[in-house]
Parts: sequence; structure tokens; C-alpha cells
Amino acid sequence: MSIETVASAGALALAIATPDSSVDPAQRFVARLRRAATDFAAAAGAESAVVREAVPPARHRRSRCRVVLRHADASEIDVTFLGPAGSPAGDAHLDVDADIARWLAQGQPRDGAWLVPDDDAPGGVAVDLTVWRAAG
Repeated sequence: MSIETVASAGALALAIATPDSSVDPAQRFVARLRRAATDFAAAAGAESAVVREAVPPARHRRSRCRVVLRHADASEIDVTFLGPAGSPAGDAHLDVDADIARWLAQGQPRDGAWLVPDDDAPGGVAVDLTVWRAAG
């Protein structure tokens, strides 16, 4: 039995989950991204990271993850990532957290090929992880 930490806007809760538990795949997807915040901070060389937004994918909607990195000098970097659409239970979504960490570790490259307009993202652009991965 594993213990997963799930953080939300102002609350912290512990959810006990087993690999074969009946936890909704969308909830597992969100919890996995939130748990990866410390990995994101380490990959970016930041003091800390917060997953401010985590939206699971759906047949009609791409997954989305907004990460805020705080560096030692108190500067913040706010980045939104878009993953593929589809079921959160599908294999395509298993690597979203790893892709984010790799993108951060590679110095947060901002190539126009994988930056897409996004009205809800800070600065109006998001990193399209699908395009970034294909280019890598």
C-alpha cells in the first residue's frame, strides 16, 4: 500500500491508494502531477515548485499542467504545459510528468515550434509537450 500526497488550493490530504485501487484515473493523473512538483523544482534548479493547475485529459480536451518555479533569488517562472488529449487511463499520459521534468532540465528551451498560443497561460503561450517530444 502506498501513500500519495494530494495538495489542493488550501488543503493537504493524504490519500491511501493501492496499485489496483478503484481511484478514478483522472484523480490519479492530477495527484501524480502534483506529487512531481519537487522533481520539477530539482530539474529546473529551483528552490521550490508548485503545480498550480493540473487538468486531466479527456477525449475532447488536452491535459494541462501549470507549474510555478521559485528560485533562490525569489524570482518566479510560471509555465503552462499541454499534453495529449484522450483518456487519462491511456498510456499516452504516463510520461507527462517526465516530459515536463526533461523540458525543465534541458534549460526550458523556448522554440517557436512547440510554443502554442494559450489565452489562459501566463504570457499567452504554453509548451506543447507532444510537439516538443517529437522534435527531441
